[in-house]
Amino acid sequence: MPEYASIIALDALLADLRVGQARRRQLGMVRGELYRALERGGLPVGARRSLRRLLEQEALTTYLRLAESGALRERQVNGGYPPTSQATNAARHQCLHLLRTAYGLPSLRLGSGGRVPLRPTPDHGTLTALRRRLDQDLATAMSPGHTRLTAVLALVLDAAPRAGELTALRLTHFTPDHEAVYIQRRPQRGGGEADDAWFALSPLARAALERWLAVRTQLVERAHGTSRLWVSLFVNHDGTRHQEGRAVLRPPGLPLEEKGLLLSYRTGRARYGLTTLLPPKLEQLRRAVLDQTPPVPLDTAPTAHIG
Repeated sequence: MPEYASIIALDALLADLRVGQARRRQLGMVRGELYRALERGGLPVGARRSLRRLLEQEALTTYLRLAESGALRERQVNGGYPPTSQATNAARHQCLHLLRTAYGLPSLRLGSGGRVPLRPTPDHGTLTALRRRLDQDLATAMSPGHTRLTAVLALVLDAAPRAGELTALRLTHFTPDHEAVYIQRRPQRGGGEADDAWFALSPLARAALERWLAVRTQLVERAHGTSRLWVSLFVNHDGTRHQEGRAVLRPPGLPLEEKGLLLSYRTGRARYGLTTLLPPKLEQLRRAVLDQTPPVPLDTAPTAHIG
């Protein structure tokens, strides 16, 4: 296999990047595609000798066209090389943005005119302002809903869990001192390797969590008890009805499902004056954390493991 100076330099750049395992797999995919594009003569000759040339618009525009068409796949799919999915295309753009940023290059308009990457909100400065605002809120009296949302946001800022991963959290997913949380990753569409890991919690997250746990204890006492971290605040119904036709009511303190968590994010964003700091969707906040301040898993599991 030929060695290209640009790929050798790319490997060195990749080795210095601090990213999660899922992002590293995506970067490995991009590295393999770039190598195959060079090997097949699909990119400018200068891109073989220089990482800067490899990451310039001329080379990347051609690379993206080949990669999105499926021509750079490592193996066949159902006997052929079909175009890659929109999710893979988006991940590829995000990786290129990450590589250019790490190399000191600005973002580019590539492909069909979309920016690299699809820029999530908020940006780094807004994430910092959000942390400051949550810390200030914790020093005041807060409603149960505000307390719960603050704990949710603090955990997203520290560990970037998806909504489904958040709602799956149980008390046993934390160390006794609340210094770390265990996130059981749930890859989208059920594909890919689970990237479960422990993440250290910041003082902000620990304070927000302990504030919520005090509220949670009172709520759970009114119900039948649960180990789930997030519970409902008010009486609601589960969509079923008594024989008499009345809705079956559920007391506060029962496990909060993903739909309820997302609803509480949307309503809380406006109710607690966070619209300038939070994007409309929780997933956008998670993507912003991954892009701006990616959480780093702990190298070793804490002494107290999950039960």
